[in-house]
Amino acid sequence: MLSVLRNINGDKAIWAVAALLALFSFLPVYSASSNLVYVVGNGTTVGHLVKHALLLFLGFGIIYGVHKIPTHFFKGLSLIALPIVLVLLIFVLAQGTSIGGANASRWIRIPFVGFGFQPSNLAAVVVMIYVARYLSKIRDVKIGFTESILPLWVPVFLVVLLILPANFSTAGIIFSMVLMLCFLGGYPVKYLLGIVGTGLLCLTLFILTAKAAPGLFPNRVDTWMSRIDSFSNPDDVQANYQIEKAKIAIATGGIVGKGAGKSVQKNFLPQSSSDFIYAIIVEEYGLVGGFALMFFYLFLLFRIVVVANGAGTVFSKLLVLGVGLPIVFQALINMAVAVELFPVTGQNLPLISSGGTSSWMTCLAIGIILSASNKSIVQDNNSNKHFDESNPLEVLSGQL
Repeated sequence: MLSVLRNINGDKAIWAVAALLALFSFLPVYSASSNLVYVVGNGTTVGHLVKHALLLFLGFGIIYGVHKIPTHFFKGLSLIALPIVLVLLIFVLAQGTSIGGANASRWIRIPFVGFGFQPSNLAAVVVMIYVARYLSKIRDVKIGFTESILPLWVPVFLVVLLILPANFSTAGIIFSMVLMLCFLGGYPVKYLLGIVGTGLLCLTLFILTAKAAPGLFPNRVDTWMSRIDSFSNPDDVQANYQIEKAKIAIATGGIVGKGAGKSVQKNFLPQSSSDFIYAIIVEEYGLVGGFALMFFYLFLLFRIVVVANGAGTVFSKLLVLGVGLPIVFQALINMAVAVELFPVTGQNLPLISSGGTSSWMTCLAIGIILSASNKSIVQDNNSNKHFDESNPLEVLSGQL
């Protein structure tokens, strides 16, 4: 273990924030998992804690392994991973899995280990790397809109449209983050406005098709449409049951909270250990704990910007922003849902929430950011003369 710690490179502040968030997560996860045990009747609190610990342990293994990979390798890897992601998304959309009558078509069950894997989480990271690669490639080239449709927007729209039926919030986040990265990467604003219009048109057509033929997307569109309707009609207490319980938890938390493990609303609030864990954190640790958690995510955003600014290549800069900004954006959305500033989305609180392999994708993104800040490995791949021609992947990553 000591040898591993001595070999840790990259931005130490990001390592510290990730470790602190992960360590803190054990307290609210252990407390809130009592809802799954005593209300839902699923497992034991110790079992959920051990599962959460295993996920985080493997996640930090991902961070350590990925942060040792030179950043330019991700160029070639994105081209390899994108077709795989598309196949996984098609498979998971076609399987039509349901759990207890509710749609669960966003999941692939991993055999023998009992974990569910969401390809949409992997797709979010892969797409951002792919877009960063393309933007860095055309950085100094004047390119028309039609020339960018096939290599840039067709893959993006394919991924978003495959995710949209089962997971509207993730599809929306991916699309928004791609637009933001393109803006930061210097892609013409007038073209982006056309893409936004095209996206809205596709969304409208999708909703109309789903309403006209509800059998095409059973239990999918109605779920996120009902969430939007509930958010627009706050007086419907029954439809806003989760939000009402979350607001009660936050209101009773006060300034310093009730204390660790002393939440009452965790017994009534569904998804209290995952989607609504922020409400339980505020109830137990008060506004002080809630704002402290927000501070750490904003500090992570600050360090992401610092790493991007210090990166040696355009690709590295865009890569850091592309995979880093969604982490903070997702965290802020999760918090906004808990205080009813945003419709219910089903987005976890990164590195805090329990219940899924989405934490692995967060760790993958953090590892990539740390790779860009790792000064002990070669980052600059502008010259192919530094590549080992016997390594096809290295040649591929340098030429693309």
